[in-house]
Amino acid sequence: MPFAFALALLADAAVAPPRTFVMPPKAAPVTGEIHQVLLGPLFRQDYFCVEHWYGQLDYAGDALGTDCMIGGGLDGRTGYLKPYRTTGKTNADWYGWHAEVLAPVDGIVIGVLAKADDNVPGTMGKPPAAMLQFRTDDGIIIVYGHVTDIKVKVGDRVKRGEVVALDGNNGMARAPHIHVGAYVAATAEPLQIRWDQRAMAEVLGKEN
Repeated sequence: MPFAFALALLADAAVAPPRTFVMPPKAAPVTGEIHQVLLGPLFRQDYFCVEHWYGQLDYAGDALGTDCMIGGGLDGRTGYLKPYRTTGKTNADWYGWHAEVLAPVDGIVIGVLAKADDNVPGTMGKPPAAMLQFRTDDGIIIVYGHVTDIKVKVGDRVKRGEVVALDGNNGMARAPHIHVGAYVAATAEPLQIRWDQRAMAEVLGKEN
């Protein structure tokens, strides 16, 4: 489900949606310890993520990223966590569809790429995905992919936990989810995502 920065770079400018987004460079190789970045909750609902292992994807913001979905289906002590309600054949069937997406950090919005079309679940869409790009004051860039109904613009300063978009299904995706990637702006060093468990308790604990 990665949104493939490399392919997005090759998208035909004549048909690509309007963008205010600088595509990241190739990720720098990591020869020593893989460094991490601590982010605030992505959603207000319980979610699970599938990580991109080192070397799977080449571009900063994609390398060492993670794809996250909201799970549901639990009814007290019965049921089990699953990503969709019935067959999953429509976007509205997925628990995460159009869920509010929260800013991961305090920072500035430095990139917005909007896209209006939606994929049919189970069918891979075409790049680029709709994306948001944030920069912290200490020079970390965080990228969200597959967002929809973007609520911020370039130059906006956001606070961690602020609603910045809704969960979508566009670009190279087969189902509603959000890709999250991070890297050091100065060096293009990719960073492994860690979720702030205390902040998650504060946000998810109020909603569940």
